[in-house]
Amino acid sequence: MSALAASPAPPALEIRDLVVRYGASRAAKRNPPAVDGVSFDIRPGETVGLVGESGSGKSTIGKAVLGLQPPSAGTVRLNGQDITQSSLKQRRRLAVDLRVVFQDPYSSLNPTRTIGQTLVEPLRVLGVPSREGERRARETLESVGLPADTVERYPSQFSGGQRQRIAIARALVCDPKVVVLDEPVSALDLSTQATVLNLLADLRDQRDLGFLFIAHDLGVVRFLAQRVVVLYRGQVMESGSVEPVTQAPRHPYTVALTSAAPVPRPAEQTARRQAREALGFRTAGAAAGSSTGCPFAPRCPLATEECRTERPLLRRVEQSLTACHHAEQVAALTGAAGVRP
Repeated sequence: MSALAASPAPPALEIRDLVVRYGASRAAKRNPPAVDGVSFDIRPGETVGLVGESGSGKSTIGKAVLGLQPPSAGTVRLNGQDITQSSLKQRRRLAVDLRVVFQDPYSSLNPTRTIGQTLVEPLRVLGVPSREGERRARETLESVGLPADTVERYPSQFSGGQRQRIAIARALVCDPKVVVLDEPVSALDLSTQATVLNLLADLRDQRDLGFLFIAHDLGVVRFLAQRVVVLYRGQVMESGSVEPVTQAPRHPYTVALTSAAPVPRPAEQTARRQAREALGFRTAGAAAGSSTGCPFAPRCPLATEECRTERPLLRRVEQSLTACHHAEQVAALTGAAGVRP
């Protein structure tokens, strides 16, 4: 095989040094940014998971990619094209390649429109003839496991899991290259979650899609994603392939996040919580993050004065990139906090 044939496909989505600040006043600009210097790529056929607690900046990144929140700095490129400051007219053309599936399957569908009208609408905006649009809507619904006559019915006639399948079909009907999945299964029961996640994995592989998967549950991300980016207060704490990040984390925040993931056994859940507290992990509201050092320092059992005054840079530690001055000491926390492969 030639070197050219062996080279990886270029990224479908590139994010470089992304910064997002809310508000336009001088006071707002002095506040910590919601997203602070985040960079990552997504290649065709790849799922990258953005993981973090509420307020970590993961949904803000999704909004910046979709053009719903203007970035303050940095770049967003789709298929090599800079879309950071794209106009509304340009965004309409981009709708072919960049789509979204929202969290709530109930509020994301217009209850007064048939499913067919909902799916055909983006095709109509793109100038696709009505008959061709209807054909594509029926075929896309069948690809997500729903009958073609779904086009004639209304959202109220479907369950939550079926509505999320419809939302996925709406995203795929334009044959995009990248889909932003904003907590797509968090509103579903566990059995339906598994069905939808399997469907997404099959569609990704069949269509060579790039997924930006936004979630708070590392267990769900581990199922679907190949790579993961762990965020805290708008900064990347750790990133890498999903297995080493979730099974052998090298940042204390990833340890805390992994050990807090839900498990089906209440006794184990209680033991893991007690282990975190015994190690000295503090709760999310314990203290405000430092504007100069590591934002996790007020909650971290390994924090030193260096952590509070100097922001750690991302560096390679074994198989992951981590922003921690004491990453080599984190392995001792992993087993003690109840994190298991």
